[in-house]
Amino acid sequence: MHDEGGDKKRVIPAPLESEPRVHKARRAAPADAIRPTRAEVNLEALRKNLRVVKKHADGAKVWAVLKADAYGHGAPAVARTLERAGADGFCVALLEEGVELREAGIVAPILVMGGYYGGAYAEVLARDMTPVIYDESHLAGFAAAARALKLDKPVDVHVKLDTGMARLGLRAENLESFADKLTNVPELRPSGLMTHLASADALSQEHTREQMVRFDEMTATLEKKGIRPLVRHAANSAALLRAEARLSAVRPGIALFGVSPRAVGNDGDVGAPFDSELAPVMRVRTEVVDVRTVPVGQTVGYGGLFRATRDTRVATVPMGYADGLSRQLSNRGHLLVRGKRAPIIGAVSMDMSMIDVTDIPGVGITDEVMVLGAQEGPQGRDNITADEVASRIGTIAWEVLTSISRRVPRFYREQ
Repeated sequence: MHDEGGDKKRVIPAPLESEPRVHKARRAAPADAIRPTRAEVNLEALRKNLRVVKKHADGAKVWAVLKADAYGHGAPAVARTLERAGADGFCVALLEEGVELREAGIVAPILVMGGYYGGAYAEVLARDMTPVIYDESHLAGFAAAARALKLDKPVDVHVKLDTGMARLGLRAENLESFADKLTNVPELRPSGLMTHLASADALSQEHTREQMVRFDEMTATLEKKGIRPLVRHAANSAALLRAEARLSAVRPGIALFGVSPRAVGNDGDVGAPFDSELAPVMRVRTEVVDVRTVPVGQTVGYGGLFRATRDTRVATVPMGYADGLSRQLSNRGHLLVRGKRAPIIGAVSMDMSMIDVTDIPGVGITDEVMVLGAQEGPQGRDNITADEVASRIGTIAWEVLTSISRRVPRFYREQ
């Protein structure tokens, strides 16, 4: 990945026949949809969020993070939209994710951040992706691949530094030794330097600032070894929106999809969003497929977790935990029907769930049910956000969005 970015005319050669071929899982397509459960992705909202992010980036390159199928939104369509809208490049966690983008026609730079290449070094380079390196095995693997491909210039790589995440990256005590080896590999050119922030959404920014001090110190160490990357990057969505660690490039992920990180205190309290302009990009909807009255005393669902204390009107919807509706929402979550909240009753099962519509007049088969997003109907208007769902089940919005499974088809719209 180059700092100058934007070369839309590059030609992506085919992978070597002798190298492992990377395969990807097939996503349910709209044309395959029979049941009414689907995720709708608003591409205009996505473009709006990119504009908001660019404003916060203040001139830094914006490399959109599209790992985990673009946070559940469908990476190929999202990448095509963002590429046309002016994103400078993309970041993925896995080689397989990068392959999917290239096969979808994406020509913008792609940075593979996860660091595990499974021996498919030549495939990374043949697809014109930029690898992140931090281990000596990467040096040997990519150098050999570059020689096998007979490339006419050094391969751009980004070096990852561990400044306090303790997950991946070079530690300070190993930095000089690695730098000496890297400078003796002419096939590789360290054009980028990166780190990963561990606490960018913490109430206090002390840890983030400590990490950036270490990043600067480690950068200086590399410069003494003759390694002077063109670009440095560290900021995720939280850091970007708080004007921390912006450097020459930023890596927004969740913000592009309309979820603003919030400050989280040591006691778990969550503050206001860092940005209120971001718009949700995905909504998940389904329809009622059955309505019945359950008499007092009868149970509902697996394990009889709900027992009717009155004659209860129960609607069944074709979405369950295999689709991304968490089983932890059993007897505690809500869905929207006719513009009003309906409690989820009983256990969320693999393919279906039940809601109590006793207090919502007129509910019938084929009525729209909103799982995630806003709905307006004859009984009012309401909205279920990823943040709300996350707070109910003790997780984060990132997990809620990425849990919407590939068997739920994505429909793309402009509004």
